[in-house]
Amino acid sequence: MATLRRLATTRNLLRAAGVGIICVAFALALTYRPSIAPIDPPNPGSFTEAEVARGAVLATLGDCAVCHTAPGGSPLAGARALATPFGTLYSNNLTPDIQTGIGTWSKVAFRRAMRDGVARDGSHLYPALPYEHFTHVADADLDAIYAFLMTRRPVHQAAPPNKLIFPTGFRPILAGWKMMFLHKEPISNDPTRTDEWNRGAYLVEGLGHCGGCHTPRNIAGGEIGSHAYSGGVAEGWRAPALDSSNPAVRAWTTAALYRYLRTGVSPNHGVAAGPMGPVVEGLSKAPEADVRAIATYIASKMAGRSGRMPVSHFPSNSQRDAASSFPEGATLFAGACAGCHAPGAPMLGQGRASLSYNSALRDSEPVSAVQAILQGIEPPVEGRGPKMPSFASNLTDQQIAQVANYARARFTDQKPWRDLERDVAQARKDGAKP
Repeated sequence: MATLRRLATTRNLLRAAGVGIICVAFALALTYRPSIAPIDPPNPGSFTEAEVARGAVLATLGDCAVCHTAPGGSPLAGARALATPFGTLYSNNLTPDIQTGIGTWSKVAFRRAMRDGVARDGSHLYPALPYEHFTHVADADLDAIYAFLMTRRPVHQAAPPNKLIFPTGFRPILAGWKMMFLHKEPISNDPTRTDEWNRGAYLVEGLGHCGGCHTPRNIAGGEIGSHAYSGGVAEGWRAPALDSSNPAVRAWTTAALYRYLRTGVSPNHGVAAGPMGPVVEGLSKAPEADVRAIATYIASKMAGRSGRMPVSHFPSNSQRDAASSFPEGATLFAGACAGCHAPGAPMLGQGRASLSYNSALRDSEPVSAVQAILQGIEPPVEGRGPKMPSFASNLTDQQIAQVANYARARFTDQKPWRDLERDVAQARKDGAKP
């Protein structure tokens, strides 16, 4: 009997080992991607001037330099810290350096990275590179971007090691992420729409990857497709909804969006701040037709929003009521903010938006309003436009909560934000992340 039991135990162990080997083999097959042979760096003269110029435009529309340029660093040389819920990633070097950049990458390797999120050596890339959007980009456009990058000055700069929480630093698990969230449906032209609208759809859904910031994400970091463009978070700021739930007082028109995307300013809405500033800076140099196409497409997504009360002014007692509710905020506003934001301030005579139209003040989430106070606002286009100083070192969390809720009470018809001091503390912490 003992012999029979030993044999049964041995058979069970062998079965378990067999199942384990099959699982390991399946996991390896799932995660394995072959390397693509390196090439000698292409001669810059092998690309036509027209293709390089087109690639420069497309790289601008895709915001390549925004993420792949460290503060004070060489353009496109990477090493910029990107804060995520899973830790800090550092962007890769996109210059044609043969050791630290993509100088040995072929067109095929570049396309695979952009569409599949797989590096030349076969390693999986993190979706901070928005390949779930770039998968919609045409071969000819990817090749033009490749031509542009391969004609830049090589910069020898390696990115620092990523600092991610366990187990997200284990790259093979990204294969499972891609199975759930990387969808490769093509962007087809809608014959019922204009050529301009279809061009906008291609740019917004593809290279522009607007949904990467303006769509909420689930716990795994994947975009929630059923809530596309209903608002998200980017670098500690709130990316507002670009659908019919957008909180703006006045509906965004194509013309208003075009002006905003080119200049960062809309008199009836506000100014570009936080991560949107660099986006506007790039679009200010992009072809006019492409920016109009983007505005046309996004305006169509916002269509159907419910009407809101026109707010040229609020009841005369709103200032008194707001001060009664938030007395410290009223005092701080009078000293630090009224010079620019009070009715009749010179700034408002220069085409700047009144706080009555500010979407961040009307939003259900206080994130962007708080970050604007903490971090300030820089002119997005070559030093032109609104500038607001940072108050992070001048005001406490409690004081910022007071002034933010005072401004919301005085200039909007929305209820005060609750537990705002806690949100300010979190925003301050998020803003301090690399």
